[in-house]
Amino acid sequence: MEKTSTGLAENIAGLLCYVLGWVSGLVFILIEKENKFVRFHAMQSIAAFGAITVVLIVLSILTLIPYIGIVFVIINWIVGLLAFVLWIVLMIKAYQGAKYQLPWAGNFAEKRVG
Repeated sequence: MEKTSTGLAENIAGLLCYVLGWVSGLVFILIEKENKFVRFHAMQSIAAFGAITVVLIVLSILTLIPYIGIVFVIINWIVGLLAFVLWIVLMIKAYQGAKYQLPWAGNFAEKRVG
């Protein structure tokens, strides 16, 4: 495994891009200037978990609607559970050294990082 400008092995840095969701992705996109593997995972983390955060916030607001709010509570729970599974999968794939590309977020990251 290659070292990064942070001094970490690239698979460890890639994993750490996902640990705190879009926040850790933002940290790594700012501090890692050279390693494309780490920058890809950082940008994918920002895109994927940033979008999930927005969806969860909107769903949380919609839960306040009388009577049909319970539907949004259930949807919110399902999205949260799926996001948790995605989080685990992305950390494992990054640790394995795979450039696992999500359909939308991966394409977004690839265009920004190169």
